[in-house]
Amino acid sequence: MFILSYLLSASLNYISSIVSKKLPITISFILLLLIILIGILFDIIGIATTAADEVPFHAMAAKKVKGAKNSIWLIKNASRVSSICNDVIGDICGILSGSLSASIIFYISKNSNADIVFLSLLLTATVAAVTISGKAIGKYFAIKKSHDIVKISGKILSIFIKT
Repeated sequence: MFILSYLLSASLNYISSIVSKKLPITISFILLLLIILIGILFDIIGIATTAADEVPFHAMAAKKVKGAKNSIWLIKNASRVSSICNDVIGDICGILSGSLSASIIFYISKNSNADIVFLSLLLTATVAAVTISGKAIGKYFAIKKSHDIVKISGKILSIFIKT
């Protein structure tokens, strides 16, 4: 887990740093929003795998429905899937959104007369509010629609992993 999180964090941070330095500020904001949304999406997947019932997927697998076996694997490994999705990817996205926010604040304060304390407060509070409220709404959605979320996740996973 340590090695996986270290490699993922380092590579994603490197990519976001390069992108944020070379692209306009609007693209940096879009990248920031994308990182937040990825964190929320993986949080939803992690919660859904722990809430989903395995039984309907066995019937789907018997009918050779694409992704059903992958969905069963996700549910059987719910603790690991949840740990990777919620903890590893979720925490990395949180750290990346914080560092990208700092880069955006630095860029704006360097190129304008804006107050760095006010900018920092505004962007940090916005990122925190969007992340927290997005994950709260996502948890509700993940529990209510766990079957559908795991089914879609299984189909997507079946593109990369054949079972």
